[in-house]
Amino acid sequence: MLEYNEITVRKYIVIDGEPFEVIDNHIFRMQQRKPQNKTKLRSLISGRVMEMTFHASDKVEEAEIEKKEVKFLYANRGEWWFCAKDNPADRFKLEESLLGDGSKFLKANAMIDALVFDEKIIGVKLPIKVELKVIEAEPAVKGDTAKGGNKVVKLETGATLNVPMFVNEGDVLRINTETAEYVERV
Repeated sequence: MLEYNEITVRKYIVIDGEPFEVIDNHIFRMQQRKPQNKTKLRSLISGRVMEMTFHASDKVEEAEIEKKEVKFLYANRGEWWFCAKDNPADRFKLEESLLGDGSKFLKANAMIDALVFDEKIIGVKLPIKVELKVIEAEPAVKGDTAKGGNKVVKLETGATLNVPMFVNEGDVLRINTETAEYVERV
C-alpha cells in the first residue's frame, strides 16, 4: 500500500481494479488544512486521463505490473504482431490502441517491453529514443526559412517527421518516441 505522498510520477497504482500510471503529481497544503496530493492518472487499459486528489489519510494499492521483453515482427491492417523473445513460434497480436502514438516508430525485429497485469498484456513500453533511417527527403533550398527552417521527411517505418533543413535522404536520425520529435542526427 502506498501513502498519499508516495504516489509520484511513473508509479503504477490500482483504482477500482484498474491499473493507472501516475503522469503528474503535486503535493500542496492550503493554509490551515492538511496536505493533499493532486495527481493526473492515465488508465493503462483504456488510455483515458483523469485527475484525482489524495488526502493525508488515503492509501492506495500499488499495481503489480510485470515487464516481458517481446520482439516486434510486422504490422498489417491495424494488427501489430509480436513474438516472445526466446520463442518465435509463440506469436500474438496487439491492437493499435494498446500501442499508442509511438507505434509508428517501431521497426521489424525491434525488442520492446510489454506491460503485463493479471496475466494479460495491457500495453507496451517503447524505448525513449530510437534510431531510424530517412528514406524520403526534399532537398533543402537556400534561403527557404519561411516555414521556420524545417522540412518534412519520411522514415523507414513510414512515419513522417518535422526535421531541420540540413537532414538528407539516407541520414540516420535519433527520435524521441514520447514526444515524436527529432533529437539529433546520428
